[in-house]
Amino acid sequence: MDDDYDDRPWDSGDRMDNDVSGGEESENPEQVLAECAEKFSTPDYIMEPGIFSQLKRYFQSGGNPLQVIEELSQNYTAVAQMANLIAEWLIIGGVKVTDVQAMVENHLKEMILKTFDPKKADTIFTEEGETPAWLTQLIEHPTWRSLIYRLAEEYPDCLMLNFTIKLISDAGFQGEITSISTAAQQLEVFSRVLKTSISSFLTNPEEWQNTSKECAKMVCHGQHTYVYSQVIIHILARESKGGSSMKRLSQEITKCAQKKNTLSIQSGNDVTPITMALNGASAYPTACQALTAMLSKNTLNPADITVLYRNYNAPDPPPIDLIRTPQFLELLVDSLFKPGVKLNPDYKPKYIHLLAYGASVSEVQPKKGQKRTLNKDELQPTIRAIETVHNICNGNKGSSELIAELSTIYQSLK
Repeated sequence: MDDDYDDRPWDSGDRMDNDVSGGEESENPEQVLAECAEKFSTPDYIMEPGIFSQLKRYFQSGGNPLQVIEELSQNYTAVAQMANLIAEWLIIGGVKVTDVQAMVENHLKEMILKTFDPKKADTIFTEEGETPAWLTQLIEHPTWRSLIYRLAEEYPDCLMLNFTIKLISDAGFQGEITSISTAAQQLEVFSRVLKTSISSFLTNPEEWQNTSKECAKMVCHGQHTYVYSQVIIHILARESKGGSSMKRLSQEITKCAQKKNTLSIQSGNDVTPITMALNGASAYPTACQALTAMLSKNTLNPADITVLYRNYNAPDPPPIDLIRTPQFLELLVDSLFKPGVKLNPDYKPKYIHLLAYGASVSEVQPKKGQKRTLNKDELQPTIRAIETVHNICNGNKGSSELIAELSTIYQSLK
């Protein structure tokens, strides 16, 4: 048995050992011994993953076996073993195993969050040269994945955490990291997270408000994630199946980006140029310029409204999607129906016409080599209905008079 033990290399069981390179052979033995002695003097160093590689360096530099045994023994405080012993006592005392495990894990999480050093974490790969086996095992447990997510939010530049996030995504847990900013820094990871978020939006129509809000928050993490996601969603919106849902999702994302504290900027963001670039407005420069000016300022003005009115009364009007932008439609509705808003009577018909056009005209996408076809059958009835309701709402009528007009308003809404 002794012969078998002597024939086996003393460090063959350590998977993390690396062959000594030429650089290590040329190391100063005295310096190596000093470095190893400093590490061996730390508490419980014998429990460290790199103990075998350090012992190898120590002995190859002429270290004394008896001295290192004494050093490691004196500094062995058995913290991990004492924790296990106390855990066993708690279980014997009647505490559930799951409760004990939760106590230990939660305490470890708190300690790691307090003492985590991203620079030391990054040295894991430089020292070991490959993905540690324990890291692959760690991400299999929800408790430790949640810890990685919290650390990744706090230390977005840590290479070890970024790599671990990718491992988590590769393992199929990308659904857990929809709100992780680290995912936005890696295209492959972000693409998986985006796919999961879009799938959740499409497969849960009854929860569309929550799923669209979560997706929008993730997409609006940064300017690059916003552009990348909107281009993909714009392409998906062309599909006959689910295209309308994707268009709605794109609109919700645009609204989110226009609010404060998005795209990593502390004020509202003008994403109008991106919206105009995706909806084909560049082919109609005058309409594009007029609409962009109003959306960027979030205010309508008669001059630009007149430009749009002329464009949409031309023989070849711009695509209907240009004025179906939710922001523009809301501005039109506010101008016509919001109490206290005064509208120039000379321009009111143009406001009404554009709102009716966006609400009632249908457009059939052309096939290659063909022109677009428009259905304007409902345009004039819609214009009359909007005019009727506008006159009622702006007639300074009392409550009793408005009640009498409810049937008229209802018929107009139909």
